[in-house]
Amino acid sequence: MEGRSVWLRAVAVGCTAALTLAACAPSGPAATSPTAAAATAAPTVKPAARGQGGELKILYWQAPTILIGHQATGTKDFDAARLVLEPLASWDPDGKPLANGLAAEIPTVENGGVAKDFTTVTWKLRTGVKWSDGTPFTADDVVFTYTYMKDPKTAASTADGVDGVKSVVAKDPQTVVVTYDAPNANYFQWGVGGGTQIIQKAQFGAFVGEKAKDAPGNLKPIGTGPYKVKEFKSGDVVSYEINENYRDPNKPFFKTVTLKGGGDATSAARAVFQTGDVDYAWNLQVEAPVLRPLAAQSTIATLASVYASSIERILLNFSDPSASLGDKRGEPDTKHPFLTDIAVRRAIAMATDRATIAKEIYGDGLTGRATCNLVTSPAQYVSTGTTLVLDVCKFDLAAANAELEKAGYVKGSDGFRSKGGVKLSVLYQTTANNPVRAKTQDVMKKNWESIGIKVELKVVPGGSFFTNTSPDGANHFWADVEMFTNSGDPDPFSLLRSSFHTKQAAGKANNWNFGNYGRYSNAEYDKIIDTVEKETDPAKRAALYIQANDHLIKNVVAIPLIDRTAATSGYSKKLKGVNPSGWDSEMYNIADWTKDQ
Repeated sequence: MEGRSVWLRAVAVGCTAALTLAACAPSGPAATSPTAAAATAAPTVKPAARGQGGELKILYWQAPTILIGHQATGTKDFDAARLVLEPLASWDPDGKPLANGLAAEIPTVENGGVAKDFTTVTWKLRTGVKWSDGTPFTADDVVFTYTYMKDPKTAASTADGVDGVKSVVAKDPQTVVVTYDAPNANYFQWGVGGGTQIIQKAQFGAFVGEKAKDAPGNLKPIGTGPYKVKEFKSGDVVSYEINENYRDPNKPFFKTVTLKGGGDATSAARAVFQTGDVDYAWNLQVEAPVLRPLAAQSTIATLASVYASSIERILLNFSDPSASLGDKRGEPDTKHPFLTDIAVRRAIAMATDRATIAKEIYGDGLTGRATCNLVTSPAQYVSTGTTLVLDVCKFDLAAANAELEKAGYVKGSDGFRSKGGVKLSVLYQTTANNPVRAKTQDVMKKNWESIGIKVELKVVPGGSFFTNTSPDGANHFWADVEMFTNSGDPDPFSLLRSSFHTKQAAGKANNWNFGNYGRYSNAEYDKIIDTVEKETDPAKRAALYIQANDHLIKNVVAIPLIDRTAATSGYSKKLKGVNPSGWDSEMYNIADWTKDQ
């Protein structure tokens, strides 16, 4: 998934540290933990007349295919839905909860909203809020959203957000109480950010469980946000108009919004920096030698991004993606022919040249920096690797060859290795129309083939790669290795659980919506995550996150490549109010955007 957004307001200094577990940790100020953060009030924005701004043109070169986050697997879809559907609160650029959603204020221990034992959170809702169809928004809609997410047959892609949540109940029409099964230091797990977009009970009430995927509202949701959907052509364009029932009479500024999908990252960059055809261009994954001059020489647009937790990684498949398995293809209970052998995974990791990728493609800090960690922020959760310099984090082709030789994989006359009749040949997939990923694939293919692993490259259009309906989707993962970016909340619990816990393995049973695409299953890792879920001591919690990160790296469950500025975006210098958050959707504060006329 092009995970929940991450960017950079000022381009960071490139990473030069040696590649240990602590390699290339963020050098700037770290975002604070949500459990320690003070509540953040919505920023003051100069009032502007509703609809005064005409049309806002947004370009997402990966086109949205669905408009409800709970059935989506791509950032493009979460973002497109966010103009319409709101959570209780957002994550601000500092990783603190922001009261710009459906909550009237941010609950804290001090104001009595958070229980001292971290078991309950009481949310006071805004009064007088209406859905875009004119009906009242109440606590019942919030409770329904939880019920919808909790039902296992709904197979919500956001289901990890309700793990450990015992109940969400309406205390009264304007008050909701979230109760956790046990004390939860990550008490904003449910309610804050794009994973908990509140949906209307009246629209989706008949579409819980197995019917959820077929809800008409998935393509045209009724929402409480600043805009409503006028027309949606899946895989192409979304046209929005003002939600006349939006709670702030002075917002939104733009009369209409057009979110166009398709094309490629380089064309998107030119459209915002050179021609000015669009006001905002998302996720500019363009090689640094091309992007740097485009942004620097532009007189009409600005490059905006921020580091948070967005990691470009190689994911390895622990299940068997062979088409010959039929209905069992890629199911969690199958076993990959050779990637379950840690020697093969270690060799692949040692033949991974992060330094070259970071320098030549990402510009050593312009859009990303090399890393061997899956958790790179906030600072207290970042592994320092002080006791060990991991060989799987060092680029060493000789060591990679030796690893495979020792494990009994022998090179044939064609230069590729095999063992017991099983040839080391991988299908390596990623998104199409992305020159950064294409060049990264080229670097990886060259080095992997040099150690005797045959590599076939595959690219998939973003609209198909980040969806649960396509057999080419990242979550089906009917390839051997795949490359994309994930990111998460300031507390990494949901990211580490959804991506690698046994119970989160994607498969036919959950409509391929769960986040563990690689179908990794390990009792030791599951125990770490299950323990951190109940741990409230900040120091112990941090130690467990580091332990989880180190387990994944040492066992080469995934291969982190680049700590990305995600998604590096360009926007018109006439746009005001744009303040990208590395922890939430780029559209989290679109109600505050205005434009000089």
